[in-house]
Amino acid sequence: MKITLNTALAGALALGLSTTAGFAQDVTLRCQHFLSPKGSVPKFFMVPWAEKIEKESGGRIKVEIYPAMQLGGKPPALYDQIRDGVIDCGWALPAYTPGRFPEAEAFELPFMTSMSAEASSKAAWEFSEKYLMERMNDVHLMATHVHGPGVIHKKGEPIMAAADFAGLKLRGPSRQANQLLETLGATPVGMPVPAFPEALSKGVVDGGVIPWEIVPPLKVHELTDSHTQIGGDRALYNTFFIWAMNNDTYNSLPDDLKAVIDANSGLETSGWAGRAMDQGDALGMKVVADKGNKIHTLDDAVVSELKVIGDKQTAAWIEDMASKGLDGAGMVSMAQELVAKYSDN
Repeated sequence: MKITLNTALAGALALGLSTTAGFAQDVTLRCQHFLSPKGSVPKFFMVPWAEKIEKESGGRIKVEIYPAMQLGGKPPALYDQIRDGVIDCGWALPAYTPGRFPEAEAFELPFMTSMSAEASSKAAWEFSEKYLMERMNDVHLMATHVHGPGVIHKKGEPIMAAADFAGLKLRGPSRQANQLLETLGATPVGMPVPAFPEALSKGVVDGGVIPWEIVPPLKVHELTDSHTQIGGDRALYNTFFIWAMNNDTYNSLPDDLKAVIDANSGLETSGWAGRAMDQGDALGMKVVADKGNKIHTLDDAVVSELKVIGDKQTAAWIEDMASKGLDGAGMVSMAQELVAKYSDN
């Protein structure tokens, strides 16, 4: 077949346009979480992160944030939604699927994390690079983080001593937090945090443990009377979070857009997510104080008593991990070293 010069030029032009169109493709990332938009992580991390991604990609990546599970499902399903491509990215708690990600529990042990979510979140990322990348290789991790120090919120008078936990029905977020509450004599009731207000209002629980930052969005200060926080330099418990992308979504990006995602992932991004929690804690505590609810800080003697109980739980966790063929002692040691490292910075 005879090909004219004009035909050849047209073909070359079409090929060039096709290549350019492929390079300049627009990508929409649909990201989901289970909180209201008023939550600290959505407000101070997710939305600013999305805006930063859009700006640094020159508008080629659009990030849509869907709060309160608007795309369907329940909070425990979020990891699988990310993995399976139901959503392109999301915010998930390994603790909502107990036993599935045992390594993450190292940061949920009693008195493991510092009072700074930002510092402890950087520690969590470095820990994750060694211990969680293989376990979570079916998603693309962009950040791992923790919240600020957990606080005990309840109806009636505040917790003043370890003995005051006895007989209380308290909401807990994780296997480790629930174990601690049970050891202290409470009846732990595990549930995702969005279910906590209804459980309080219906009398299913007497109270529960959550950080200050999530109190106002859930209106927990309107459903409780007192709030007990821990003194010292370590948190009573914590919860481990991930911010992750579907592998196929990430791998389908051209290299320059992958670079944008990579530049907004990792150590500093994890610290940013933790910092969002710290910001929310300051605001949340002020809301509670302004309402006039009782706020009590446990004294050193009570904290020391709780630490003894926490140390026993940590030792039991190490043995449990060893029975599963995992280096629990190594994980605890590394987590402690990293928390100290970033807390000193």
